[in-house]
Amino acid sequence: MTNPTPKRWPLITLGAVSVVVVLLVIVGVASNGAEPTHGSSSPAAALSAKPTAAIALTPAPAPKPTRSPATHPAQTGLRQVHTVRTEPMDINLTAGQCRIRTVNAVAGDFLPDPACTPGAVDPAVTEATIGTTICVSGYTASVRPPTSVTGPAKVASLADYGMAPSPTTEYDHLVPLELGGASSVSNLWPEPNTSTAKGVNNPKDAVETALKKAVCAHEVQLLAAQNAVASNWTTAESVLGLASR
Repeated sequence: MTNPTPKRWPLITLGAVSVVVVLLVIVGVASNGAEPTHGSSSPAAALSAKPTAAIALTPAPAPKPTRSPATHPAQTGLRQVHTVRTEPMDINLTAGQCRIRTVNAVAGDFLPDPACTPGAVDPAVTEATIGTTICVSGYTASVRPPTSVTGPAKVASLADYGMAPSPTTEYDHLVPLELGGASSVSNLWPEPNTSTAKGVNNPKDAVETALKKAVCAHEVQLLAAQNAVASNWTTAESVLGLASR
């Protein structure tokens, strides 16, 4: 008795399963070789993902505190010239080079040419030494040059500023001696006065006295007073918060 012809469906089924397996392998290989999508949560992606290094965040540096100009003024163009009864030629000027600036001629408010008279201070006079220098009675007399030095220098300064001699014109320290000013060409200028003036005493003298008193009373720092008077003596008191003249 011959065996009946075997049924073929199991082979067909096995073939179908084989095709499915092959397809899954192909899909798996393709997915492993493909670029993973952002935010993929598949197990394969989770296993193949490399841990990222932690980024260290460096905090921004804190801003530096600003200083109050009234108590810690910035340095200006003031020169440092040590002078005792002398008058160094620290700036070379020529006749007619300089010009007086007029703020208020009637009030006697004039300013020097900043290119010719920027101002200079004696480095020996500091905030730490005011108690043994400018705040001691007789200090200015001890450092003021004699007239034998200042006389010819005043004539030269008048020529530099293109001015004629006048009995009311003062050969003035821009930063006064009583605030530690230096007796140098860079700090001296022929200061005009009002037309009705009787002498060389002018409005700037009162400002200088007020500033010196404030510095010696520790109401204003020395450098602040020096900078204010050199920049514009007519506004120095208001800039420093003192009563105006």
